[in-house]
Amino acid sequence: MTTTLNRRQFLVSGALAAGAAAFGGCATPWATRYPRRLAPNEKLNIGIIGCGGKGGEDSRGVSGENIVAVCDVDQIVLDRAAKKFPGAKVFRDYRVMLDVMKELDAVTVSTPDHHHFPAAMRAIERGLHTYVQKPLTHSIWEARQLTEAARRHRVATQMGNQGTSGNHIRELCEMIWAGTLGQVREVHIWTDRPIWPQGKDRPAGADPVPKHLDWDLWLGAAPARPFKDKYPDVDRHVYHPFCWRGWGDFGTGALGDIGCHALNHPMWALKLGSPDSVECVETSGMKNNDSFPSWSVVRWDFPARGDLAPLKLFWYDGGKLPPKQEEMGNRAFSDNGQLYIGDKGKFCAGRLWPDALMKDFKKPAPTLPRIENEDHYKDWIIACKGGRPACSNFDFAGPLTETVLLGNLALRLGKKLTWDAKRLRVPGCPEADALIRRAYRKGWA
Repeated sequence: MTTTLNRRQFLVSGALAAGAAAFGGCATPWATRYPRRLAPNEKLNIGIIGCGGKGGEDSRGVSGENIVAVCDVDQIVLDRAAKKFPGAKVFRDYRVMLDVMKELDAVTVSTPDHHHFPAAMRAIERGLHTYVQKPLTHSIWEARQLTEAARRHRVATQMGNQGTSGNHIRELCEMIWAGTLGQVREVHIWTDRPIWPQGKDRPAGADPVPKHLDWDLWLGAAPARPFKDKYPDVDRHVYHPFCWRGWGDFGTGALGDIGCHALNHPMWALKLGSPDSVECVETSGMKNNDSFPSWSVVRWDFPARGDLAPLKLFWYDGGKLPPKQEEMGNRAFSDNGQLYIGDKGKFCAGRLWPDALMKDFKKPAPTLPRIENEDHYKDWIIACKGGRPACSNFDFAGPLTETVLLGNLALRLGKKLTWDAKRLRVPGCPEADALIRRAYRKGWA
């Protein structure tokens, strides 16, 4: 570079300019806090919000830095984290942690989905670099707000969809961009989720709250609900741990769980922006508009993008699969997969169809930078210290999450929806507004 800008200033300016282009101009700034600058050999002071499940994996991923605070509403999980990081201060409420820990540089947020936005927005407003598990947020409005706030406060961000740091997604992009499939007009994505109870009625009554669990803090911004331990008919937890994913109050269902791991591929490779419409093609149905369906099929329609053709994108879960392709012969689809259908051929499970296309295929030369060791955490840490933006930073993860959660909006409303991405509205469908932007319990706004 021959200008007077240093690398860090250049990257920040570029990110802000990209934000202005994407959303029609930067938001009016308020009193912002910016992160402190670190040299590449300095260590970040990181706070861990949510220490169980993915939180354990995320804390391991950043453990080469200074873990100075751990926070969890489950005392058993918290004690385990405190033993792992004996120098860290211990908290039950991340609101308190973020207020008192002035030495923090960054946080990881590995909570149930309904806590992602309240925790991440508080961190970003304090000028903290922020890593958030997928999906980025619980609602569409929240995803837009976090995306804009991250730009405004100039923090380094990353969503926890680790495959975005992998070589496979880059090879897919390079293959499609080389014209191997021609114009791609259809994509089909499927998953074996849900692997937790879903599509069930909420059990009646209440159970005693375990002494190690702060149920009110666990509920956070979500509506107050009585604690239930296990279902009467299956030996599975109702909410905590893990099974919260099936409930609309707390989770985002099968689509929210896997969508950000899977739709990132076509979003990047096919340069997708916002869809024109989304519809629930087929479903077992939501239970009382709160428990996600046991299976579903969703379709998004994307407009032409420059010289790229319009695209139909399909999602299948709960055992549903795309139509079998004649090129498969006796082979069956795997439990999880993606199928790309272009004018010149198809791509699925690492194979090109027709067979002649696979036989003649030569992998294009790499044009996208690779992430060292495909390490999603290191990619974020480098960004926190002034390196290039992480590959699933919120400028990418925010729009991706909006698209994923639009599928859930269609599931809940049970019809085809036209989407106004600029205004975050479904024209002619006022009942969508309360789902696009949810209400918060007192004390969590």
